[in-house]
Amino acid sequence: MSETEKKTEAALLKEKLAAKKPSGELKLDKETIAKADEFCAGYMKFMKTSKVEREAVRTAEQIAVEHGFVKYEYGKTYAAGDKVYVINRGKNIGLAVIGKNGTKNGVRLVIAHIDSPRLDLKPNPLYESNELAFFKTHYYGGIKKYQWTAIPLALHGRIVRLDGENIDVCVGEKEGEPKFVVSDLLPHLDREQATKPMGKAIEGENLNVLIGSRPFNDDKESEQVKLNILNILFEKYGITESDFLSAELDLVPAYDPCDIGFDRSLIGAYGHDDKVCAYPGVMAAVEVTDPESTFITFLCDKEEIGSDGNTGMQSTFLNTFIEDLAEADGVAFRHVMAKSTCLSADVNAAFDPTYASAFEANNSSYLNGGVIITKYTGAGGKYDTSDASAEYMGMIRRMLEDNKILWQTGELGKVDGGGGGTIAKYVANYNVDVVDLGVPVLSMHAPLEVVSKVDVYMAYLAFVAFFKL
Repeated sequence: MSETEKKTEAALLKEKLAAKKPSGELKLDKETIAKADEFCAGYMKFMKTSKVEREAVRTAEQIAVEHGFVKYEYGKTYAAGDKVYVINRGKNIGLAVIGKNGTKNGVRLVIAHIDSPRLDLKPNPLYESNELAFFKTHYYGGIKKYQWTAIPLALHGRIVRLDGENIDVCVGEKEGEPKFVVSDLLPHLDREQATKPMGKAIEGENLNVLIGSRPFNDDKESEQVKLNILNILFEKYGITESDFLSAELDLVPAYDPCDIGFDRSLIGAYGHDDKVCAYPGVMAAVEVTDPESTFITFLCDKEEIGSDGNTGMQSTFLNTFIEDLAEADGVAFRHVMAKSTCLSADVNAAFDPTYASAFEANNSSYLNGGVIITKYTGAGGKYDTSDASAEYMGMIRRMLEDNKILWQTGELGKVDGGGGGTIAKYVANYNVDVVDLGVPVLSMHAPLEVVSKVDVYMAYLAFVAFFKL
């Protein structure tokens, strides 16, 4: 008797009609898992050198150039298969491969963001109190403030001196370099703090970063510790205190990406949201050649704070680039966009059994379940979101099934449990079909987030398949 004959009528019908839950690595062969591990080795290297936007753009540009991409020149004629890239203010990068049909049938867009929650220095950050020197910070994006105390921090960013010279800063990442820290109250004295709601136990104004404690010398001069820090910074970078006014300096966790678990199936790192989609998008762009339609991988900034500004998704930079490509093809921008399709490459919250009450199990994403399609995000009654059409969902679903890519679908937690957004709505406003497709993440927005290597690899395969449509 065959295995099929052994199954009951109900079992056979259920197998035919019922939706199948993702079974993760158990569904994958050893060869695919090995490829996922290999791909993620490259991703972990990318993460190590790309903790802030400027670094991510530089690393992506290096990868692109190594694979034959050249800077785009307005007015120059490009042929099918040509690879070009554009950079906006050091914080956005777009990689495009010209298609056989150019932009006439629309463009294919994969858009991810490369900013992540962190602590930014205030314009006047340096002060001394009780013979300790600190930086004042203003947190960037949605964080749980208590998670940012008593962990090692590294300083990244750029200072523009009064003479116009740009000084790039990265302190705390290399072995032997100093690190920084936000102090916390010891449990012996935190009776009052411990009674506060979690969101108020650490105040934003108290996220002060300890940076030194030694005085410059024994002269009878005030703020000697601050003076010593200023002297160190002047000797190293040639800056004075007023140069902080023209600086972008960020404090991020001083962790290297690492394997998580005895089986090494997971990756722990700062900034998975959303570089875990950015890197597969870049690698898909360098993988695909001679597409039918022009495609673009675009890495944007400012998503974590609303996508505003000239490097956010609400900027016209990407639109201008597409309009230039359309102009060269003799096609109107509005007609190109109406025929275009986009994957808003962004993450979703992976189901966490420890906090199961925050999720609705039938509509959640799971680690090792593959890429997660999020039809809509927003909050409450679907406010502040783009809701992908049934037709476009069907198209993406077929693409994933035809290419044997492990995938799942879900929402961001329970209805009325919170909410969030992506760049999808800004793309949809240009009459583009768009849906969120990305990687499930545990501990999202924490200093150390966790993803599955299999899911990262499936995102890469999905982007490659999308560009080949």
